[in-house]
Parts: sequence; structure tokens; C-alpha cells
Amino acid sequence: MSSLRADRAVRRGPAMRFLVDGCPVDAFEGESVAAALFAAGRRELRRSPRDHAPRGMFCLMGSCQECLVWVEGRKLPACQVPVAAGMEVESLGFREQRLG
Repeated sequence: MSSLRADRAVRRGPAMRFLVDGCPVDAFEGESVAAALFAAGRRELRRSPRDHAPRGMFCLMGSCQECLVWVEGRKLPACQVPVAAGMEVESLGFREQRLG
């Protein structure tokens, strides 16, 4: 019986670093911002407007809008944005605090 483990089939791109809320995050070329943040241990991307509960990645296909972040001045779902070296990403709360 052949192995079904994904690690034998995964081919990662080169390592890179991008910024989230001013802090460096290591990632691999081809990953989404959401995947890189999840791998780095970051689960919370925003707070819900009603009860301020932590919100993070949910559908990971761009439908739910739970993972919205600001990417270089545009509000986008983190699951739909591939990382790029030096990219600047801001969580909604961080941007709100920064800009007032």
C-alpha cells in the first residue's frame, strides 16, 4: 500500500519574509498570506464587530471574508493573496489603530 502522506508530494518555493503589522513573518513562495500566518502561529486576524470575539481563517477559499487584511493599501482575503518578499500586510485592527 502506498503512503498518502502529503510531505512526499509537497514542493515548496524558496523561503522569503514579509511583514504583518510591522513584524517579519517567514513564508515560502507560492503560499497564501493566510497559510503563512497559520504556519507562523497567528490564528487571529480581526475581531468581530458585535462581540469583539477573535476571528481568523475559516473557508480558505475567499468566500467568507473572515480573513480580510490590508495588503499594500487594498483590503483582501488573506487566503487569496500569494506572499511576496517584502510585502506589507496589516490586520484590520492594526490598521485602524495606526490610522485612527
